[in-house]
Amino acid sequence: MSIKSGVALQPVDPPEIFEGMVDEIEGSGFDELWLTDSSLHARYVYVHLTLAARRTSRIQLGTAVTNPVSRHPAVTATAFATVNELAQGRAVCGIGAGDRPLLSLGLKPAKLARLEGAIEAIRALWTGEHVDFKGEGFSLVDAHMREPGPTTMPIYMSASGPKTLELAGRVADGVILLAGLHPEGLQWALDHIDRGVEIAGRSARPKITVFAYGAIDEDTDAALDAGRTIAAWFPQTAPVYCEMAGLSSELIQKVRSMYQGGEFQEAAEAAKLLPEDFVHRMALAGDLDRAREHLGNMRELGVDCVSVFPLGNDRMKTVRNFRKAFDEVVGG
Repeated sequence: MSIKSGVALQPVDPPEIFEGMVDEIEGSGFDELWLTDSSLHARYVYVHLTLAARRTSRIQLGTAVTNPVSRHPAVTATAFATVNELAQGRAVCGIGAGDRPLLSLGLKPAKLARLEGAIEAIRALWTGEHVDFKGEGFSLVDAHMREPGPTTMPIYMSASGPKTLELAGRVADGVILLAGLHPEGLQWALDHIDRGVEIAGRSARPKITVFAYGAIDEDTDAALDAGRTIAAWFPQTAPVYCEMAGLSSELIQKVRSMYQGGEFQEAAEAAKLLPEDFVHRMALAGDLDRAREHLGNMRELGVDCVSVFPLGNDRMKTVRNFRKAFDEVVGG
């Protein structure tokens, strides 16, 4: 089967730098560009999505991910209708429960009922119909969009845990899969998505985009250091993948106690505790050969897209190396 390629970025760069990155990413042949929506820790995602929409003509554009806690679903519905108009139909609404940066706002990630309700409400608003909706944590009262969004715009859910994966299988058009990179964990996640598909009686699995965090560099020590930070994210957020990757329960708990909030880059001290083999199983953390191995595994698993999320001091070097490895394994 054919696999697509993507890039996921935090919108931390000034506009002129970001626009140059976007030009290179689309020019290199990538199919998807995802931007994180993170409270306080990056520039405003919808401004950068607008810049990307204006600079590109082909690549799919989405958030990775927004959430129904820091923004009302109606605000998200309007934002994406606008971005989709600017991008001439290339927008994708990426949404999830929210992560630990919400703690800085005195908020907690959404419960699954709130996330599912938000997806239902967004889709209803895009039709242009008047909507009454009483959801978990929000409501709509005779609400409608003066300029409705296209009802064909995909909604992707980010997912790691079993219940969220099953929800994604039931209701999402696509899944941003945060499950590390080892085949056992990815297959476990795909099985839970398929369970949701079966429960809903759907005819096909949602599109699957696996996020591959880390760095690809011939300086393998630098690549390993970059990959450690995201590897430390998993013990707190999705420890089941850590267990499958061979991390002891004692070490999982120790990392959890040291890293409890903030962006994953803030996990540097906890990350030092992680064994090298574990980091390699969870992240891009080495040279081109290791990247090729991960890509080969994901091709065998039948995922639809692999998107590199570059970390470290030279993110575009990782993007270029990922492009090279992808073309060698999958074909350009």
